[in-house]
Amino acid sequence: MIIELGHAALILAFLLSIVQATVPLVGAQKGWRGWMDAGAAAATAQFVLVFYAFAALTYAFVTSDFSVELVLANSHTLKPMLYKVSGVWGNHEGSMLLWVLILAGFGASAAWFGSNLPATLRARVLAVQGAVGVGFYAFILFTSNPFTRVEFPPFDGGDLNPLLQDPGLAFHPPFLYLGYVGLSMAFSFAVAALIEGRVDAAWGRWVRPWTLAAWIFLTIGIALGSWWAYYELGWGGYWFWDPVENASFMPWLIAAALLHSAIVVEKRESLKAWTILLAILAFGFSLIGTFIVRSGVLTSVHAFATDPERGVFILVLLAIYMGGALTLFAARANVLTSKGVFGVASRESVLVLNNILLTVSCFVVFVGTMWPLVAELFLDRKLSVGPPFFNTAFTPFMIAIALLLPVGALLPWKRAKLGRVLRPLRGALALCVALALLVWAMQTDRSAIAPIGVFLGSWVIVGAALDIWHRTGSARQSASARIARLGRLPRAEWGRVVAHSGFGITVLGISMLMAWEQEDIRVAQIGEPFTVGKYDVTLEEVTQGQGPNYTTVMAQIRLERGNKTVAVLHPEKRVYPVQGMPTTEAAIDNGFLRDLYVVIGDPQIDGGWAVRTYIKPFANWIWAGAIIMSLGGALSLSDRRYRVGAVSRRRNTSASAQAAE
Repeated sequence: MIIELGHAALILAFLLSIVQATVPLVGAQKGWRGWMDAGAAAATAQFVLVFYAFAALTYAFVTSDFSVELVLANSHTLKPMLYKVSGVWGNHEGSMLLWVLILAGFGASAAWFGSNLPATLRARVLAVQGAVGVGFYAFILFTSNPFTRVEFPPFDGGDLNPLLQDPGLAFHPPFLYLGYVGLSMAFSFAVAALIEGRVDAAWGRWVRPWTLAAWIFLTIGIALGSWWAYYELGWGGYWFWDPVENASFMPWLIAAALLHSAIVVEKRESLKAWTILLAILAFGFSLIGTFIVRSGVLTSVHAFATDPERGVFILVLLAIYMGGALTLFAARANVLTSKGVFGVASRESVLVLNNILLTVSCFVVFVGTMWPLVAELFLDRKLSVGPPFFNTAFTPFMIAIALLLPVGALLPWKRAKLGRVLRPLRGALALCVALALLVWAMQTDRSAIAPIGVFLGSWVIVGAALDIWHRTGSARQSASARIARLGRLPRAEWGRVVAHSGFGITVLGISMLMAWEQEDIRVAQIGEPFTVGKYDVTLEEVTQGQGPNYTTVMAQIRLERGNKTVAVLHPEKRVYPVQGMPTTEAAIDNGFLRDLYVVIGDPQIDGGWAVRTYIKPFANWIWAGAIIMSLGGALSLSDRRYRVGAVSRRRNTSASAQAAE
């Protein structure tokens, strides 16, 4: 009965989304306050209904109700509780239910926290959000129903994909969807502004918090996915340019560009057309990512579904939403004229260049991801585009962005004297060059990757420190006064500096890992040590064991430096009997400056075992940088100006109008 009620709740939410997409839109056009307020009520009720539907499906997984087809295909009585719960979204149908839950949640949040918006704009935002919901409710109900029953349920289920039975993958999809779907709010604000015919500084301030929240969640989700691939797949890498990895990375790049572009709209009322276009494209790339994951056109270990019919449905939704939005964008071009003018040497110019670099780099990733499909469809050729292409084509754009960040942060708005602005950066430049030369002198293989990476990473970090120090006043003021002022700076200023520093730390981690990683692959005999780098590695024993729902072959590997034991690691090879699928569980000794990473392979004819050993310098800096970027975004999001600025602006405008009367 609970399942049937969940299905009914989902159908009612679908009907409410139709109401939300139409009634407030008509109300805003006619000026009918009651109809406009109906949008908020519909958004709230819709969220409650979808939440119940999601809770009903979760209940079925937790109780192992194998009369539900989805539970039968993706769960098992022996599966640990964490993976029973994560099994709800570890498949196509359940993950789509999570998608519409988050979509409804963002719509309800706009209703709850959008009191600072003009009534007509709020109504139109909710209407557009409801229209997006209509398409995805139709998709899930007509092609991907998670509540389908089985007439004669067996005693046990088919189990979840073993690769997904991991804590990293339990939390990765929810964060990723919060980012993906969160960009629908930027889309809704853009389309609502086009319908209303008004894009101004206030709109730039209103759209930024929603975009920033989506970008934060997307950053966390991508980092969790990268971390999972690093330790779970046993390949020893952090990023493989997999199509599904790229599917999440592309909207992240566009969202980063949108955040910077919205600043220009807010501060200078420039780049209006470009910012609206980015808001549309950001959600568009989220839909493209959904198509890649769920259509089966590209293969990936991360893909959810391989049903071409579902892919066609998503393509139709993509054509409707993007085609409609871009048509409206073209029709409303006359209301997107910019008021602010600026010189070549100005913060606006650097932000424009930053936007161009981020957007073109996204296009490069898009071309590399989709080209194999295009070649197969139109050229009848099977091609593979791998890391060499992406590394070569993508890296120059990131280098340019890293070089620009410290300069752009110090430039004033409108126009600047470049020589005066660059003067404080001379010391930073000298320090970063010295660090790069030191790294060049210390390393033995004379690779340029590490020195260049150290220069760029330290340049971004030192530039961020100079940026925040520059905000405390001029050099004529005492150091104590400037230090005291640091604590009074707006959180958004600190958030920008922290996020830029996180980017610099990630650059450092990636470059030093690529330059100095050591790898050893061999057949190891039990009890016979071998040397990898500065470490002596000994395979001490290999044992068999039993997990909750898998069998395991576990090795014990000792790593020593000199005569001192550094770590004893236990890599595994697991087999999940229900699906008959093996997985590799790497064992990692994490450290601040390096990771020791070992993988046990198959037994060999001569009695030895295949063992892979890696020394990965600064690997954790990659994810530390991502965490710091997210914290910087959260710090900016907590700035009270995002919560009260628009309200104050509206009240001040009303007060001025009353005074004029």
